Amino acid sequence: MLNKYRAFVLGVFCSSLLVSHLANAEVAVIVNSANSSAISDTEISRLFLGKLKKYSAGDKAVPINQKFGSAIRKEFEKKVLKKSSTQVKAYWSKRVFSGKGKPPKELTSDKDILAQISANKNAIGYIDAASINDSVKVIRKF
Repeated sequence: MLNKYRAFVLGVFCSSLLVSHLANAEVAVIVNSANSSAISDTEISRLFLGKLKKYSAGDKAVPINQKFGSAIRKEFEKKVLKKSSTQVKAYWSKRVFSGKGKPPKELTSDKDILAQISANKNAIGYIDAASINDSVKVIRKF
């Protein structure tokens, strides 16, 4: 009985460490390696809120979101958009209902986002900084 209790406590402890690590993950905003546009923090936010459609150089921007509810998306929304997931969902519901836009495409993993951004020179997205590789350019970390 005591061993089961210890195993349970150890499992809860390890889970809390994992959750705490994910909650403090560093978010890397990435673009295609060929993208030379300068992008400010405000512009990143405006791109993902549908308020800005082009980069400073005039090229169309294609923002890509992580899957709704993912830990890295929650961090991005908190650190970059300065909104909770609930606020972002409500924001996009209003915009869609009023015909003012639709939210960015969602992909399910850092790997999928890396592949999409390396294949599209106008794409911008974000991933866990631990997943960065040479196929994309990091423009900002949060």
